[in-house]
Amino acid sequence: MLLSHAFGLFTHPDEEWASIRKEHEHPRRLYVAYVVVLAAIAPVCAYISTAYFGWTVGNERLIKLTEISAMQLSILTYISMLIGVFALGYAVNWMARTYGAKEEHVPSNGIALASYSCTPLFLAGFALLYPVPWFNAIVFLIAACYGAWLMYDGLPIVMGIEKERAVMYGGALLTVALVILVSTRVGSVILWNFGVGPVFVSG
Repeated sequence: MLLSHAFGLFTHPDEEWASIRKEHEHPRRLYVAYVVVLAAIAPVCAYISTAYFGWTVGNERLIKLTEISAMQLSILTYISMLIGVFALGYAVNWMARTYGAKEEHVPSNGIALASYSCTPLFLAGFALLYPVPWFNAIVFLIAACYGAWLMYDGLPIVMGIEKERAVMYGGALLTVALVILVSTRVGSVILWNFGVGPVFVSG
């Protein structure tokens, strides 16, 4: 049932957001049945492409990651995605009163809004099976833009606020999302210094 929302958010988002609000799904079930499943797409595809397909650099020289290195980076990426979605969901709930929405004791709607807004980014992970940097960058940029629009569109419906307030609310949440993204990148660099960095091999 939860995975069916992924398709609906691309075809009829307003109706899908209304359905999501009515479900008021508990964050734990939403995470296990939706986020944990879809967030795995990008790490799995990245592991396959970087460990087995590789990419060309310079004079058509094929570069790959070792299987262990690819696995380590994929797991770190997966954990970062799970933490990021969870943190964004709590930010939605934490800011609720500021923008006229109801703050929930159990932030079901906030977690749902964050989780489903990230759907385009989750599905964009399939693009990593074609490891061409410019192609991946374009796909993820489009996915991020659509995800941001989904959040803006869903805020008034899921959180029950006026459409006008969704602009400021959405802008604040995008700022939080950028902070989360930067924090995870910085965390990755720190871990690289402890020996978890990428290990390259020629194809």
